[in-house]
Amino acid sequence: MEPAPVTPADRGGGRVSNVAIDFTAVKKSYGEKVVVDQLSFTVASGECFGLLGPNGAGKSTIARLMLGMSTPEAGKITVLGEKVPARARLARKRIGVVPQADNLDLEFTVRENLLVFGRYFGMTAKDVEKITPSLLEFARLESKADARVTELSGGMKRRLTLARALINDPEILILDEPTTGLDPHARHLIWERLRALLSRGKTILLTTHFMEEAERLCDRLCVLEAGRKIAEGPPHTLIDEQIGCPVIEVYGGDPNELCGLIKPLAQRTEISGETLFCYAPNPEQVLARLRGRTGLRLLQRPPNLEDVFLRLTGREMRD
Repeated sequence: MEPAPVTPADRGGGRVSNVAIDFTAVKKSYGEKVVVDQLSFTVASGECFGLLGPNGAGKSTIARLMLGMSTPEAGKITVLGEKVPARARLARKRIGVVPQADNLDLEFTVRENLLVFGRYFGMTAKDVEKITPSLLEFARLESKADARVTELSGGMKRRLTLARALINDPEILILDEPTTGLDPHARHLIWERLRALLSRGKTILLTTHFMEEAERLCDRLCVLEAGRKIAEGPPHTLIDEQIGCPVIEVYGGDPNELCGLIKPLAQRTEISGETLFCYAPNPEQVLARLRGRTGLRLLQRPPNLEDVFLRLTGREMRD
């Protein structure tokens, strides 16, 4: 089992007081649709802060607002002490971005992609050459330095995009769905690299709809729905506060009939598709009542962030 995420204080040996990102009552609409709705949160220096929600929850828009690429209708945004969007250009010099979709130069080599991107930050070819070996080592792409991007696997491209975002040694990394589309091996390798960055004191804003990713990496989470904050806190605190008991998943049979059978023994039940979720302080009683019924498959497990989302919204997260 993956250990619980360490806090910024754990990593730095003391309490982190500096605020890297501050959103206060921010609102953003496109036409009549409100995509960020009076949102407030702060991110401490050295912290991994997650924006968790389904597609359409406003996560990518929040990242664009933070970079000054979009202007809020109301509220205040401060990033690394700079007011955004008024002084966004100064803030962006100290930020690295991993966009949702890779935007690498496909016909260039790995090394050339780093060189071109370094020029956006005013770096000389000599500056980029000096830092390239450490970036390639970090991304585990040493053997691919002279390979064209078209020759790389999806996981390699993602790691190159992450390495490229570090070329200016940023204080903050904004990661927009960093592991979407990757296989489990590549996803775990990215997570390992991100934990290494956190251990070096980097601040990470992570937008994701993968609850496992959020639970593994984030010190704190802001759970979003339709641009609104519906919960905030450390992952395990949210799980304890919102669920706080074991979960039994029931597959097979008629979920509505089974729900009526076990509801008196449950703290709460939830039907999602063909699956019945039972949240039970005494799971043995529920299992005993279902034992002997044919065609059922039962899974007892600890609660997780998906359960939190179901509790808060009454429906599953959507891709």
